[in-house]
Amino acid sequence: MEGRASPPAEPRARPAAAVLCRGPVEPLIFLANFALVLQGPVTTQYLWHRFSADLGYNGTRTRAGCSNHSQNPIMQEVETLTSHWTLYMNLGGLLVGLFSSTLLGAWSDHVGRRPLLVLASLSLLLQAVVSIFVVQLQLHVGYFVLGRILCALLGDFSGLLAAGFASVADVSSSHSRTFRMALLEACIGVAGMLASLLGGYWLRAQGYANPFWLALALLIVMTLYAAFCFGETVKEPTQTRLFTLRHHRSIFRLYVSASPEKSRKHLALYSLAIFIVVTVHFGAQDIMTIYELSAPLCWDSKLIGYGSATYHLQYLTSLLGLRLLQRCLADAWVAEVGLALNILGMVVFAFATVTALMFTGYGFLFLSLITTPVVRAKLSKLVSKSEQGALFSAVACINSLAMLTASSIFNSLYPVTLNFMKGFPFLLGAGLLFIPAILIGVLEKVNPHSEFQQFPRSS
Repeated sequence: MEGRASPPAEPRARPAAAVLCRGPVEPLIFLANFALVLQGPVTTQYLWHRFSADLGYNGTRTRAGCSNHSQNPIMQEVETLTSHWTLYMNLGGLLVGLFSSTLLGAWSDHVGRRPLLVLASLSLLLQAVVSIFVVQLQLHVGYFVLGRILCALLGDFSGLLAAGFASVADVSSSHSRTFRMALLEACIGVAGMLASLLGGYWLRAQGYANPFWLALALLIVMTLYAAFCFGETVKEPTQTRLFTLRHHRSIFRLYVSASPEKSRKHLALYSLAIFIVVTVHFGAQDIMTIYELSAPLCWDSKLIGYGSATYHLQYLTSLLGLRLLQRCLADAWVAEVGLALNILGMVVFAFATVTALMFTGYGFLFLSLITTPVVRAKLSKLVSKSEQGALFSAVACINSLAMLTASSIFNSLYPVTLNFMKGFPFLLGAGLLFIPAILIGVLEKVNPHSEFQQFPRSS
């Protein structure tokens, strides 16, 4: 009996690549996010520095000095330029990523997860190289946009996440999947927390270049791990072409093809829920560094590092909170708790004028990320094992669309609201989070056990 349909001239199964060990996917996600978080705030602060130098703004980063310049039109222009170039970088990468992430994730259902992991690792490595050239040679900041586009063409972090979550779904049971998804997200958070602490001190001591060099070294290690140490989770990889519409069609069929094994309504509405949650998460993250750099907070790089570390700590605390809450609450109500705390955190950020209040907002987020692993696990249980790559390609596409929407809304709205309420984008985020809260509650009431309908019997 033949496997899935493939071109006649191609062999049914592809021989597995030689590996030095059979390691899990978690170290890859850890190293990738460590490198990305190390570069993210440094890039924003580098843009701020470059535009300040170009415009002749020499405002000090002490609270008193910054407050004295709070109405300075040059400082507001620096903020606006930094916000807009952050938007350009995100738009360039995310628009390209909409095509590549959907193509590559579904492709990994056939060829295995390792090829996508290697390709995505190389893409992040290439972006780090471009950033080093920009900082070391003082190139035009537009090259940051070029680096993001090249990275997105080869998979980017969204491709890495698609392969990572699909590999977890390949090897986990339906009952352990939510926690395994949360564990993978915790790797993201712990890496982000450590990178934030290191990046803040390092930038303060040695400038902008060295964090990018460390990121490059980590990404080289990560690429080698993906190529030689990751244990493939697709049992029988098969040869298949990369550039074919079949991969995109497999994602399209998830949502439009009727099947007694799944609920298209649940797939669509859970996808909408995760879209909104990710939009608010990344939208707030996009403007956070600029919000903290400027008056009235006027944070320096060390405080920004502390804030970013606290922000990423929520990944770890959410994992622990999920484990505890699952003992007394259904997954849907665990997600609702996370959304409620996220809403509170956004409201506090909107009105934060002093450091203590800002960290109070961070404190409210300590369980805010228990929502996304719950929704990912529910989506994963709604499709068959042979569709996990296609599903997480769709989720990666949703993430890319959400990040694109977040950058478009939050980075465009932030400069417009500077004169009447700087924290308004956070209030908008809080309001948007009521939508997934309602959706998850309604779906649980309508059909609380839909994710188990695909396993009506065992044989």
